[in-house]
Amino acid sequence: MSVAEGDKAPEFSMPTDGDGTIDLASLAGKPVILYFYPRDDTPGCTKEACGFRDSFPDFTGANAVIIGVSKDTQAKHDKFKTKYDLPFTLATDADGSVCDDYGVWVEKNMYGRKSMGIERSTFLIAPDGTIAKAWRKVKVPGHVDAVLEELQQV
Repeated sequence: MSVAEGDKAPEFSMPTDGDGTIDLASLAGKPVILYFYPRDDTPGCTKEACGFRDSFPDFTGANAVIIGVSKDTQAKHDKFKTKYDLPFTLATDADGSVCDDYGVWVEKNMYGRKSMGIERSTFLIAPDGTIAKAWRKVKVPGHVDAVLEELQQV
């Protein structure tokens, strides 16, 4: 399955860092930045997370909620969050159901070797619960600024 701009965002409920839980229904009325990334504490994922961290005041000023999603465990999320002082929620999609719902669990080809993994993607969910903007195959440089710019339009 995949989602496109204008679609209703698929509901989710996931465990988070700090032994919490987050679900989309509880965030109704707020813009949500839902970003999927392959793995905690790897170079690209760290740069992306730190980019959202560094611009966090701009996002919270727009009343937005940022949620990073990977298949890593809550314990790994806790370490990653502490190591880089990340002020936003990291959610665990251990069974991959949310990745499937958003169409980010894809076949990847790295150096001629095919494997399944998370395609770095970000979804801006509008306060009404629809997908306002979808970024797929994200390149980290400049991405946070693009998300913030689009957020100003929602």
